[in-house]
Amino acid sequence: MAATVASKCSHLGRSLFGGLRNSVPGLLTTSHELTCSNFLSQQQRTFIQMRTVLKVVDNSGAKKVMCIQALKGKKGARLGDTIIASVKEAHPNGKVKKGKVVYGVVVRAAMQKGRCDGSEVKFDDNAVVLVDKQGQPIGTRVFGPVPHELRQKKHVKILTLAGHIA
Repeated sequence: MAATVASKCSHLGRSLFGGLRNSVPGLLTTSHELTCSNFLSQQQRTFIQMRTVLKVVDNSGAKKVMCIQALKGKKGARLGDTIIASVKEAHPNGKVKKGKVVYGVVVRAAMQKGRCDGSEVKFDDNAVVLVDKQGQPIGTRVFGPVPHELRQKKHVKILTLAGHIA
């Protein structure tokens, strides 16, 4: 994405990225800086809400799901929240088939979440682990990093199945 931003703002002469300014300061940079800052502000990360497509990171058989409803907040789901989703892509011989409505726990979210020590955690993609109604994972393995915030949300079983805890 940085390459996309750099190509759209290449006429700035590195003024957004802390480098040298244009040779004609004040004439072109102010209007173009405003345009590029508006472009950058449109790329904000949002909640996981209805119709958001998420990647499935367990071996339940599903590849991608689409969120139907977030079970917690009005705005949407964040890291550790449970959602109801519909399976959009699935492996042919998996436990979960295409079109099935399933529950899932969000284990990676592109929207940042603050931690107690003042740091923030955010991921490149939105990912989910499929669970049953009782909260037990359907799959037996979890791929990729999983944040330790799931321990506070009582999803300890997912943490034990994950190989790498972020």
